[in-house]
Amino acid sequence: MRDAVVKLDPRKLLRNPVIFVTEVVAAVVTILFIRDLASNPPQAGFSGQIAAWLWFTVLFATFAEAVAEGRGRAQADSLKKTKSDLVARKVAANGTTETIPASSLKVGDVVLIAAGEFIPGDGEVIEGVASVNESAITGESAPVIRESGGDRSAVTGGTQVLSDEIRVKITVQPGSSFVDRMIALIEGAQRQKTPNEIALSILLSGLTLIFLFVCVAIWGLAGYSGTVLSVTVLAALLVTLIPTTIGGLLSAIGIAGMDRLVRFNVIATSGRAVEAAGDVDTLLLDKTGTITFGNRMASDFLPAPGVTAGELAEATLLASLSDETPEGRSIVALATGEFGVAMPNMTFDAVIDFTAETRLSGVDMGARRLRKGAVDAVLRFAGLKEQNGPADFHSAVERIARTGGTPLAVADGERLLGTIHLKDVVKPGIKERFAALRAMGIRTVMVTGDNPVTAAAIASEAGVDDFLAQATPEDKLAYIRREQQGGRLIAMCGDGTNDAPALARPMSESRCRPAPRPRAKPPTWWISIQARPSSSRSSRSANNS
Repeated sequence: MRDAVVKLDPRKLLRNPVIFVTEVVAAVVTILFIRDLASNPPQAGFSGQIAAWLWFTVLFATFAEAVAEGRGRAQADSLKKTKSDLVARKVAANGTTETIPASSLKVGDVVLIAAGEFIPGDGEVIEGVASVNESAITGESAPVIRESGGDRSAVTGGTQVLSDEIRVKITVQPGSSFVDRMIALIEGAQRQKTPNEIALSILLSGLTLIFLFVCVAIWGLAGYSGTVLSVTVLAALLVTLIPTTIGGLLSAIGIAGMDRLVRFNVIATSGRAVEAAGDVDTLLLDKTGTITFGNRMASDFLPAPGVTAGELAEATLLASLSDETPEGRSIVALATGEFGVAMPNMTFDAVIDFTAETRLSGVDMGARRLRKGAVDAVLRFAGLKEQNGPADFHSAVERIARTGGTPLAVADGERLLGTIHLKDVVKPGIKERFAALRAMGIRTVMVTGDNPVTAAAIASEAGVDDFLAQATPEDKLAYIRREQQGGRLIAMCGDGTNDAPALARPMSESRCRPAPRPRAKPPTWWISIQARPSSSRSSRSANNS
């Protein structure tokens, strides 16, 4: 409500001619109301009512705009709260630790992060090795190894350490972290009028001017015929005739469209970008986290020769009970659900947690030593060389890899039990959405860093029109340029830092040197789209507008 009152400033309302005229008329009628209070009290009641309705009309318009803007700011405030909730265990010079807010960290500070904790700021690992979940930043489902030295030492604030313990040296100034950049993107989104909105504003301004002349002419005609019309009545007539409702809601509708995208974690840099989405020809999508869930899930157990499926499922369940990762929970769900293994009620002699060094986890119970993990690590645990493993076991591992999955091996001491098939699951309903986009004339292309065999398997399951495998950021950018040269308008949907060149660089280039197109279109604007498609291209354009 406070923002709505502030927006009553005539300098702010000048960009909305219809509401500006309404405010001027309201001010005039208010002056007449004050005059009538002293000279003509009965007439003052009528003037007061008209003045109240006129001010209510203006306030309604500014309030609608203020509400839409406030929702966008609320999203940024939510990110700020997330950032403010992060804490860090700062390591002092004498080796002691002190818990402080992450926002107070400075460049050069050293923090200690254990398994299950979030990294408080962008920095570099100076001691230790750990498995880190970076899905919130990169969209990649598989955890990555971060260790001191080499090219795997950089860590990002907001990611989570899954195993072990590391010491990180903060290398980014406060206010420049990943979360800070996301906040800046939301707060920096500009309210720009779209071409359609500009055209409509010109039309509304023309109609307002015409009806102003009409009201002046009515006053002259009434005077000529001997009828006396008060200025208050003519003011009310003018506001009734001009398209006040459209003018009042026009800016709020544009802002509300941007705000609706923000609530789906999509940042539209301007209303012009939202409108340009109605002319998209090709939609490029990153695979992980966009087409697929991004969390690898167990889909099958493949027993080794001489091992039954039930025996493998039971051993895998026991080895995964202490694994709290999404992969571990999916293994337990598969064993108890599809394979019908009952949850055991027993105690273990030892629980072996996963570490980045061993890449194994499991349990010890009596004479049994159950382990699951990376294929080469499990083979070493079982005392087998990679080339000496059973042929059927290696065939299963290769088959899983060819279909785009991740194989995990399971062993009981020196006995190899089989393989777990982890796969990046395609989101349900995504194939139908791509079919709807195809019917609307939008071509979908999946871009991924996977090998061509894996990419082909995911593309076939997802139902995209084409795919680009083993794609580097430069490859994505080159593909976009080729599409632009063909006169197509491109939308890029990506969630990782490796998508940044494709998302940002063509946008700046298109502002300076728009790619030639055989048909007239607005300049290229880059946005990320996650919305239910409309039934037709024309209705989609209308909805986006």
